[in-house]
Formats: sequence, structure tokens, C-alpha cells
Amino acid sequence: MSAEIAEANYTVSPTLLALRDALRTAKKPVAKFDMGELQVEVIAEHDSVFALVRRPNDGGLAVRIAYLSASFTCKSLRPKAGETARIAITSGMGEHEIVFSNSREALERLRVTVRLTPATDLTLPFAPRDIYPLGNDDDPLRATGNLEASQRGLNAGILYFRIDEPAFGNVLYLQNLTALNDYFRATGTKPKEVVGGDWPELGYLLPTPEPDACLADVALKQGVPITLSDVILVFRHEAPPHERESARQFVQMLGSAYKMLDLPPVEFRDWADRAERSARDLADATEATVRHYGNLYVHPYTAAEYPDIMVQMSIITALHDWGNWRGEHHPVEARLKKGLRKFYDSKLKALRRYLPNVGKDKNADAVDSWYLYHPLLNLGILALDGDNDARALFLDSIDFAVRAARHFEYRWPVQYDITDFSIIEEKAPVDGRGQTDVGGIYAWVMLQAFELTDDKRFLDEAKAAIETAIGLRFNINYQANLTAWGAAACMRLWRITNRDVYLEQSYVYLASFLHNAVIWDSQIGHAAHYETFLGVTCLQDAPYMAMYECFDSFTAFERYLDDGGPDLDPEARMLVSEYCKYALSRAWYYYPDALPPEAISEKQRDSNGHVDPKLSFPLEDLYPDGQPAGQVGQEVYGAGAAFIFTTRSFRNVDGAPFRLYCDYLVRGVERTGDKALTVSLYGGEGCTAHLRIVRLKRRKLTKSTVTTADGDVLIPYETSDDRIDYRVPANGRLVVAWE
Repeated sequence: MSAEIAEANYTVSPTLLALRDALRTAKKPVAKFDMGELQVEVIAEHDSVFALVRRPNDGGLAVRIAYLSASFTCKSLRPKAGETARIAITSGMGEHEIVFSNSREALERLRVTVRLTPATDLTLPFAPRDIYPLGNDDDPLRATGNLEASQRGLNAGILYFRIDEPAFGNVLYLQNLTALNDYFRATGTKPKEVVGGDWPELGYLLPTPEPDACLADVALKQGVPITLSDVILVFRHEAPPHERESARQFVQMLGSAYKMLDLPPVEFRDWADRAERSARDLADATEATVRHYGNLYVHPYTAAEYPDIMVQMSIITALHDWGNWRGEHHPVEARLKKGLRKFYDSKLKALRRYLPNVGKDKNADAVDSWYLYHPLLNLGILALDGDNDARALFLDSIDFAVRAARHFEYRWPVQYDITDFSIIEEKAPVDGRGQTDVGGIYAWVMLQAFELTDDKRFLDEAKAAIETAIGLRFNINYQANLTAWGAAACMRLWRITNRDVYLEQSYVYLASFLHNAVIWDSQIGHAAHYETFLGVTCLQDAPYMAMYECFDSFTAFERYLDDGGPDLDPEARMLVSEYCKYALSRAWYYYPDALPPEAISEKQRDSNGHVDPKLSFPLEDLYPDGQPAGQVGQEVYGAGAAFIFTTRSFRNVDGAPFRLYCDYLVRGVERTGDKALTVSLYGGEGCTAHLRIVRLKRRKLTKSTVTTADGDVLIPYETSDDRIDYRVPANGRLVVAWE
């Protein structure tokens, strides 16, 4: 064994040794090109074709672009428009077509797309991973660095790593899983944790069919082109000095990769109508509510589970926002508010999860750490909007909230006993961590308390919680919406204190949130019936996307964008804005009436009731791998989504025969004339928003125009009696005028 291998802190595989030996001898490149400060050479070896990406005198990266099981020939072809290089590989397997494209905005980017046209019906064998950091003299055993993040479950095919020696810098790898749908469906495979690896063998591991699969059923068909890989690589030379800068660079590099994707379309969803239906069902459906102590309470699931304070507050606050938007509050809001005090324990001076009469099948004293704070967040929203009863209940409960945080030293367990803080469940089994992002939502609640009271101790509490989370890196995410509120709290803290550490820490929360994002549009199984793009799995180990976490994150990110303003990193602003845009389209499919019956699970989790497609309440769970939706249940507590999405996407226009709909969060609307208004969008540069003029009932649309700040008149891409649809720049001012 050589000295280099003996000193390596990892197991060495035959494929790694083969690559090392191959790179010791210079090969004539099949193709080569420059990419900013980087140089790229394509070389053919005995069983593989590699792209070598080098930074002169500072190491490089070997990217395996094809793995062949037989002899082959490789030649360079004339690239087509928009391509940098094109390679053809011919073997007994068939014809491989390799396309390279690159561009440099602020960062160097390379996209490599690999398509195979099989020469016969073909099942592919195991193939090694596709990324190898290179040290001096192109030696993969002499490169040292750190793997920061890799794919979780069925989320984005992300790899984020740093090569320290030589000083090649940061690399973000994104496998575009959308492009691989045909392969997954043809082979019966799923891309679960296929992007990862152990240093120095990293990247994509092509999933192969199960050993007992019928080969005829999982073979790639002769003559049918299929994409095997579509990888985007983003490079940055400067190594980050700390986790906060590393997170910012991750967000920046992910945003750069995002711009190279072929994005799926978004659709108009009539959330205003959905909100009306949801309000009707909350008021009238016997499966939605139950009475205790003469008061009305919400069932968490359809005709199931005991009322709890988080559910009650989530519905009330969303209804309140909707009432403000429509200029009239729905009667069910007041009826639900009436029973809030029954959750308050005057002896503990705290809000309990359940009512005093909860059944003996529940531990009445058990509370998940985040459950103590989320109801307070919604009470704080009402209190800041002038609700005196909410203010009183919030302030009556706030000292206990602080006491709990201090007891756990701002590192919360999963679940504890509210009466004595004894721990019931300290850590989640999957990763051995507690609820790591509770400090973020706690900080937001403390900032609400500071705004309500001007008491500096609450500001200090927010600081303590956020500072305790420093060092968690990509492990900060426990539950998606809590992480989003953590980002918002950091940004608000930065605005209050002017300390850059909080702005920087907001990127740690945001990076961890995006790490759990499904940045691909799955067409596997039942997922072909709904949208998955830019969804986020609800928990760090959850296999599904959930409606509640979806719309609550949307709400948090509205605050994040407002407080970030022009100082927010442009790529962060773009990705958050795009998350919100896609949420408005994607979330529609949580409602069972939007899905075919065969896509909905026939059985729900024990004690979670049943699914009733006639009720306008969302299913809890949609799966990127196409499992039947609604296995957990139909969440009545998710009914607030329709109210939140309505109030953020639709604008009422006094005296006009329409409402204005925009799928980007609007930063400002100013009435500039009797029949004109200015709309300000502050989204991602180069991105597209959809502005729609939507006819009001019993009104008729008149002639209208949409003009950019530069005076360009935009042409609608679709027009009907009910709607006029425009694609508009996501950043800038628009003037809407009508007759």
C-alpha cells in the first residue's frame, strides 16, 4: 500500500484507484474550453468519460459524465446554439449524447446533460458516483476538504462541499431530478438520497431496479432516448470564514444553479373562492368543530382528535387576516375566540395544549416544545393588530414561555412535561437532535413581546435564543415553518440592533430550509397528478410535504422579505420569492377535490378521522415519490391556508370591476389616479411574475393596460371574459390602468 493511501482518512475503492492511475498520464482531450478562471478538459478512459474542471495551481474536480460497461469510441461534435461543447459516445450500450453549457454571471456555472439512446432493451448495472475532488497533480487522494450538505430523502439532489487543499474553493452540485423522471418511471426507481457519498467519492449514484424486478418491466427501451444525468455545478473560489458566510454562499450558489433550470409552469388558483368555501365548511360542517364548555372549538382532523390551542389559534389568526382583507369579519372568528381562555392554566400561568377535559388517552401535561410558542406567535399577531383580549392572554402567558426557554438553556427537547419541565422525549430518533429550530420561533415571539411592551428583557431573550443556535449549520432545521420563522426573527433582530451577525445568521436558517426543499417536479406514481416543485418536506426526516408547514412558512417569509428589503442578498430574495410563487400554485393539490380519487389513500392514520372530498379542507400529506396522498389525514387546522393565500395574492381595488392577482408578494400598491394604480414588486432579477386582472362577480371587465416603469406596454398572454393574464418582471414598478 502506498504512503498516500495509508495516510488517507477514508476507505479507498477500486474506482478511485483507477481514476488516480488514469490521471497520472496526460491524455489528449476530446474537448476543452475555458469557463471564467476555470479550465475544462473532457478525457476518455478505459470505462468512463470524465470532465476535468481545474483551477490553475489550485486543484480541481473530476466529473464522471459517462460510465461504460463495454468498449467505446468518443468524439467531439459541433455544439448547437447555447451549447459550449457536445460529445458523442458509441458503444454496445447505444449512443450517449453529452451536452455542456456554461455561463458566468457572478459565479462560474457548468451544466452537463447526459442522454442515452439504447441499442437494445437495456438494464443498466451499478455505476460509480460522478464527483471526485482533485489534489495536486490531479491526485484524488491528495485533496482535503469538507462535505457540508447532501441530499435528504427525496428532496433536492444537492451536494455542497469545499476543497481546502488545494484551495479550489466551494462547489455546489445540483442534480436536476426533473429531467430524470422518465428514467425513474421506466426503471421503477426513486431518487431517495441518491446524491451524497463519502469523501472523496461524491455525487450522484444512479438508482437501479430491485434485484427481483422483472427485467422486461424495468428495461430502457431500444431506440428511446432517456436522460441519465442533468447536473449543474456552481463554483466559488473564496472559502467562507464561518458557517454564516458558508450558508450565504450556499444560498447564493443555489440561486445561481436555479437560474439554469427549466422551470415548471405555475397556474392561477382561485384562492378567494377557496377561502369562501373553507369558511362555509368551518361554520357549517359538523366534522369541522365541536363544542365544549359552551364554546366552539376546531377539530384538528375531520371529525377527529381533541381541540388544541395551536389549531385554534392558527384558524383564528388566518380568519382575522381574511376579515381585514374583505372588510368584514366572519362570525365564526368571534365564536372561536370566545373559548380561548379555557386553554389557560392560571396556576401555571401558561397556555396548555389541550382543554381541561381532554380524554385519558392523552397525556394532558405533555407538550412538544414548539407547541408552547406557536399559539403565542398568533396571539401576538392579533395583539399587535389591536385585539385587547389577545394582548392580555399573550402577556399573561409570556413569562412562563421565558421560564421554559431558560430552563432548557435555549436547547429544547422534542417533548416535555409542562408542569415540571421533565423531559418525555429528548431527541428525535432519526438524527439524535432535539427541536433545534424552536429558538427561531421563540425569538420571533420575544420580538413581538418587545414591540408590545418595550421591555428590553424580551429583546435580550431573542438574542440569546438566536445566538445559542450558532454552530448548528445545516442541522438547524427540525420543522420547516419553525426554520422559516427563525430566518424572519434573525432579520428583524438585525433591523432592531444593526448587528450584522443576525443578518448573517438568517442565511443559516434559510439555507437549512432550502436544503429540505423538493427542487424538482416529480412525475413518479401519483405525483403525476400534483405539483411538487419547491415544496418543502415538513420535518427533517419526513417523507411528505404538508400544507400547514407550507402556508405558515409562506407567512414567515413575507416578514423576512419585508424586513430584508434591498439589503437582502439578491439570490436569497429570489429563492424566497420563488418559493412563495410556487406555493400558490402547488398548494391547490392538497385539497382532495383537486385530486383523482385513486391518488388519495383509502386509509388514514389511526385517530385522524377520514377524508371527505366535499369539505374544503386540505390533506396533510403529499409525497414526492408518488405515494397516495392523505395517509395522515385531512387537516381542518390547515384550513387557514386559503385565507392566507387569498389575502397575499389578491388585491381589492376600490371602484374597479376586478381584483388584482399577483403570484409574487407585492411590496406596495399606490392609487395614482381614479382608474390607475402603481404596483411595486421586489423579487428576483430576471424572474417572471404573473399579474392577472380577475373579474368580480356580476361585473364586466373593461379595457385595461399594464405598463412597465420604462413605459413599455405589456401584451397579455391570455385573455377571457373572466381574466386577463400578464407575465411581468418580478422586480420593478408596473402601472395598471383601466377604463
